[in-house]
Amino acid sequence: MMRCCWHWPTGSQVDSRLLIYIHGFNSSALSFKAGLLRDHMARLGFAQHYACPELSDRPAQAMAQLEALIGPHDPHGVTFVGSSLGGFYATSLVERFGARAVLVNPAVRPYELLASYIGPQKNLYTGANYEFTPTHIDGLRALEVDAVTPSRYLLITATGDEVLDYRAGVERYAGCEQIIVPGSDHGMGDFAGHLDRVVSFWQAGRV
Repeated sequence: MMRCCWHWPTGSQVDSRLLIYIHGFNSSALSFKAGLLRDHMARLGFAQHYACPELSDRPAQAMAQLEALIGPHDPHGVTFVGSSLGGFYATSLVERFGARAVLVNPAVRPYELLASYIGPQKNLYTGANYEFTPTHIDGLRALEVDAVTPSRYLLITATGDEVLDYRAGVERYAGCEQIIVPGSDHGMGDFAGHLDRVVSFWQAGRV
Protein backbone atom coordinates (compact mmCIF):
# COMPACT_ATOMS: atom_id res chain seq x y z
CA MET A 1 0.00 0.00 0.00
CA MET A 2 1.34 3.43 -0.93
CA ARG A 3 1.77 5.96 1.88
CA CYS A 4 2.39 9.49 0.65
CA CYS A 5 2.82 12.57 2.81
CA TRP A 6 1.60 15.29 0.46
CA HIS A 7 -1.44 17.37 -0.45
CA TRP A 8 -3.01 18.26 -3.78
CA PRO A 9 -3.16 22.02 -4.41
CA THR A 10 -6.65 23.52 -4.32
CA GLY A 11 -8.32 24.98 -7.39
CA SER A 12 -9.07 23.71 -10.83
CA GLN A 13 -5.49 23.78 -12.08
CA VAL A 14 -2.72 21.60 -10.66
CA ASP A 15 0.26 23.72 -9.60
CA SER A 16 3.28 22.45 -11.51
CA ARG A 17 5.76 23.14 -8.72
CA LEU A 18 6.60 19.98 -6.79
CA LEU A 19 9.46 18.75 -4.62
CA ILE A 20 9.53 14.95 -4.31
CA TYR A 21 11.72 13.18 -1.77
CA ILE A 22 12.81 9.67 -2.87
CA HIS A 23 13.99 7.47 -0.02
CA GLY A 24 16.68 4.83 -0.28
CA PHE A 25 16.95 1.05 0.04
CA ASN A 26 15.02 -0.32 3.05
CA SER A 27 14.19 3.25 4.00
CA SER A 28 10.85 5.03 4.08
CA ALA A 29 8.82 8.21 3.89
CA LEU A 30 9.27 8.11 7.67
CA SER A 31 13.03 8.59 7.44
CA PHE A 32 15.00 11.33 9.19
CA LYS A 33 15.86 13.37 6.10
CA ALA A 34 12.35 13.05 4.65
CA GLY A 35 10.93 14.39 7.90
CA LEU A 36 13.38 17.28 8.07
CA LEU A 37 12.55 18.36 4.53
CA ARG A 38 8.79 17.96 5.06
CA ASP A 39 8.88 20.12 8.19
CA HIS A 40 11.11 22.72 6.54
CA MET A 41 8.81 23.02 3.55
CA ALA A 42 5.85 23.42 5.91
CA ARG A 43 7.60 26.19 7.86
CA LEU A 44 8.21 28.04 4.60
CA GLY A 45 4.56 27.71 3.58
CA PHE A 46 5.26 25.14 0.86
CA ALA A 47 3.65 22.06 2.43
CA GLN A 48 1.31 21.63 -0.53
CA HIS A 49 4.30 21.39 -2.88
CA TYR A 50 6.02 18.53 -1.04
CA ALA A 51 5.56 14.83 -1.77
CA CYS A 52 7.19 11.76 -0.27
CA PRO A 53 5.80 8.40 -1.36
CA GLU A 54 6.33 5.11 0.48
CA LEU A 55 7.95 3.22 -2.38
CA SER A 56 7.64 -0.40 -3.35
CA ASP A 57 10.75 -2.53 -2.92
CA ARG A 58 10.42 -3.47 -6.62
CA PRO A 59 12.19 -0.94 -8.86
CA ALA A 60 9.60 -0.98 -11.67
CA GLN A 61 6.74 -0.45 -9.23
CA ALA A 62 8.64 2.28 -7.38
CA MET A 63 9.21 4.10 -10.65
CA ALA A 64 5.55 3.76 -11.57
CA GLN A 65 4.61 5.40 -8.25
CA LEU A 66 6.97 8.29 -8.92
CA GLU A 67 5.78 8.70 -12.50
CA ALA A 68 2.20 8.90 -11.20
CA LEU A 69 3.19 11.82 -9.00
CA ILE A 70 4.78 13.62 -11.94
CA GLY A 71 1.77 12.97 -14.15
CA PRO A 72 -0.40 16.04 -13.44
CA HIS A 73 2.59 18.40 -13.33
CA ASP A 74 4.90 20.04 -15.81
CA PRO A 75 8.11 17.99 -15.28
CA HIS A 76 10.20 21.15 -15.62
CA GLY A 77 8.69 22.33 -12.34
CA VAL A 78 9.45 19.05 -10.56
CA THR A 79 12.57 18.58 -8.44
CA PHE A 80 13.52 15.29 -6.81
CA VAL A 81 15.58 14.90 -3.66
CA GLY A 82 17.04 11.42 -3.97
CA SER A 83 18.91 9.77 -1.11
CA SER A 84 21.19 6.79 -1.80
CA LEU A 85 19.14 4.43 -4.02
CA GLY A 86 16.68 7.31 -4.35
CA GLY A 87 19.41 9.26 -6.10
CA PHE A 88 19.68 6.53 -8.71
CA TYR A 89 15.91 6.57 -9.23
CA ALA A 90 15.95 10.36 -9.45
CA THR A 91 18.65 10.30 -12.12
CA SER A 92 16.63 7.96 -14.31
CA LEU A 93 13.55 10.19 -13.96
CA VAL A 94 15.43 13.42 -14.59
CA GLU A 95 16.89 12.15 -17.84
CA ARG A 96 13.55 10.79 -19.04
CA PHE A 97 11.29 13.70 -18.08
CA GLY A 98 13.54 16.77 -18.02
CA ALA A 99 13.04 17.38 -14.31
CA ARG A 100 15.81 18.34 -11.83
CA ALA A 101 17.28 16.63 -8.78
CA VAL A 102 19.23 17.10 -5.58
CA LEU A 103 21.22 13.92 -4.96
CA VAL A 104 22.23 13.11 -1.39
CA ASN A 105 24.95 10.44 -1.17
CA PRO A 106 23.54 8.80 -4.32
CA ALA A 107 24.09 5.17 -5.23
CA VAL A 108 25.79 5.18 -8.62
CA ARG A 109 25.57 1.48 -9.53
CA PRO A 110 23.12 -0.02 -7.02
CA TYR A 111 22.74 -3.19 -9.08
CA GLU A 112 26.36 -3.95 -8.12
CA LEU A 113 26.22 -2.67 -4.54
CA LEU A 114 23.04 -4.57 -3.65
CA ALA A 115 23.94 -7.89 -5.27
CA SER A 116 25.14 -9.13 -1.88
CA TYR A 117 21.76 -8.31 -0.31
CA ILE A 118 19.84 -10.98 -2.22
CA GLY A 119 17.70 -12.82 0.28
CA PRO A 120 15.24 -11.90 3.05
CA GLN A 121 15.02 -8.19 3.87
CA LYS A 122 13.17 -6.04 6.40
CA ASN A 123 12.39 -2.37 5.97
CA LEU A 124 14.09 -0.43 8.75
CA TYR A 125 11.12 1.89 9.29
CA THR A 126 7.94 0.05 8.34
CA GLY A 127 9.02 -3.41 9.50
CA ALA A 128 7.79 -4.91 6.21
CA ASN A 129 9.48 -8.21 5.29
CA TYR A 130 10.19 -9.13 1.68
CA GLU A 131 12.54 -11.18 -0.47
CA PHE A 132 15.19 -9.29 -2.42
CA THR A 133 15.82 -11.29 -5.57
CA PRO A 134 17.87 -11.24 -8.80
CA THR A 135 14.74 -9.79 -10.42
CA HIS A 136 15.22 -6.69 -8.27
CA ILE A 137 18.80 -6.41 -9.52
CA ASP A 138 17.63 -6.73 -13.13
CA GLY A 139 15.02 -4.04 -12.49
CA LEU A 140 17.68 -1.67 -11.21
CA ARG A 141 19.99 -2.33 -14.12
CA ALA A 142 17.15 -1.51 -16.53
CA LEU A 143 16.95 2.01 -15.07
CA GLU A 144 20.57 2.92 -15.83
CA VAL A 145 21.12 5.99 -18.02
CA ASP A 146 24.20 6.46 -20.15
CA ALA A 147 24.87 10.09 -19.31
CA VAL A 148 23.54 12.89 -17.12
CA THR A 149 22.67 16.51 -17.94
CA PRO A 150 24.87 18.52 -15.53
CA SER A 151 22.63 21.59 -15.30
CA ARG A 152 19.79 19.52 -13.83
CA TYR A 153 21.58 18.30 -10.70
CA LEU A 154 22.90 19.37 -7.34
CA LEU A 155 25.09 16.73 -5.68
CA ILE A 156 25.48 16.76 -1.90
CA THR A 157 27.91 14.05 -0.88
CA ALA A 158 29.82 13.23 2.29
CA THR A 159 33.44 12.12 2.35
CA GLY A 160 32.67 10.13 5.50
CA ASP A 161 29.99 7.98 3.82
CA GLU A 162 30.53 4.52 5.30
CA VAL A 163 28.32 2.74 2.74
CA LEU A 164 29.23 4.32 -0.61
CA ASP A 165 32.48 5.71 -1.98
CA TYR A 166 31.66 9.40 -2.41
CA ARG A 167 34.22 9.66 -5.20
CA ALA A 168 31.99 7.54 -7.45
CA GLY A 169 29.27 10.18 -7.17
CA VAL A 170 31.70 13.02 -7.76
CA GLU A 171 32.87 11.30 -10.94
CA ARG A 172 29.42 10.28 -12.16
CA TYR A 173 28.06 13.81 -11.71
CA ALA A 174 31.13 15.67 -12.93
CA GLY A 175 30.13 19.08 -14.26
CA CYS A 176 27.10 19.27 -11.94
CA GLU A 177 26.98 21.66 -9.01
CA GLN A 178 28.55 19.77 -6.13
CA ILE A 179 28.67 20.24 -2.37
CA ILE A 180 31.28 17.92 -0.89
CA VAL A 181 30.76 17.64 2.85
CA PRO A 182 33.89 16.77 4.87
CA GLY A 183 33.21 13.82 7.16
CA SER A 184 29.53 13.28 7.99
CA ASP A 185 28.04 9.85 7.11
CA HIS A 186 25.79 7.97 4.72
CA GLY A 187 22.66 9.14 6.52
CA MET A 188 23.88 12.75 6.23
CA GLY A 189 23.16 13.50 9.86
CA ASP A 190 23.84 17.19 9.22
CA PHE A 191 21.25 17.38 6.44
CA ALA A 192 19.43 20.19 8.26
CA GLY A 193 22.26 22.51 7.31
CA HIS A 194 21.53 21.93 3.62
CA LEU A 195 17.76 22.41 3.62
CA ASP A 196 17.80 26.02 2.47
CA ARG A 197 20.05 25.14 -0.47
CA VAL A 198 17.74 22.27 -1.42
CA VAL A 199 14.72 24.57 -1.41
CA SER A 200 16.50 27.30 -3.39
CA PHE A 201 17.51 24.72 -6.02
CA TRP A 202 13.85 23.67 -6.29
CA GLN A 203 12.70 27.28 -6.55
CA ALA A 204 15.20 28.00 -9.32
CA GLY A 205 13.57 25.30 -11.41
CA ARG A 206 10.03 26.59 -11.17
CA VAL A 207 7.95 27.10 -14.29
